[in-house]
Amino acid sequence: MEKKRSVIVAAARKAFLEGGYAETSMDRIATAAGVGIKTVYRHFENKDDLFSAVMQAACRQEILASSNEHGPASLSDRPWFSKPPRMALSAAGIEYLQHALSKEQLDLYRVVTRDAHRFPELGRRYREEVLERQSDIFSRYLDRWAKTEKWKVKNRRRAGHTFISFLRADLFDSALHGLAVFDESEIAEHARFAAANMLLLLKSGLL
Repeated sequence: MEKKRSVIVAAARKAFLEGGYAETSMDRIATAAGVGIKTVYRHFENKDDLFSAVMQAACRQEILASSNEHGPASLSDRPWFSKPPRMALSAAGIEYLQHALSKEQLDLYRVVTRDAHRFPELGRRYREEVLERQSDIFSRYLDRWAKTEKWKVKNRRRAGHTFISFLRADLFDSALHGLAVFDESEIAEHARFAAANMLLLLKSGLL
């Protein structure tokens, strides 16, 4: 059953990226996966549910790459999570940008922005599965180190979103619009810049 589900998700990913969300039907996905439409609905309630599975799979592949016999590692199992802030925030930023600027994530984002105005649920699920997921791991990291570093974080969710905003500034829009492709050194430099500014805000108590 799990193998068949994975085949359906893979077929859906390809179909969504090629045809967009609005133009992709569950029947088309079933045909591409080589299964009956009833089998698709046995695994997924509707197209929104299936698109969520596609986004979750993309996150597991690139952000939660490490796994064991119990399944994908939790977000807090990332190698940088136990390191002190000066090291960890830069490493977390590099990991985030490598994920956010990957071709698959940019393509998924384009699918969402193309059709979200017609399908509000699509935008909501993207926010929950991708944006909020990333913000949450940064927020939990801040919680872990707040006492040690004497940070006074008033709103940890806002702090997580602030770090993501620093990371996405300039790079994301340029990559999304095909204006630039950033190499590892550029990503690392930008992540260090974002981390340094985030640390300044944390120490100031403004978050």
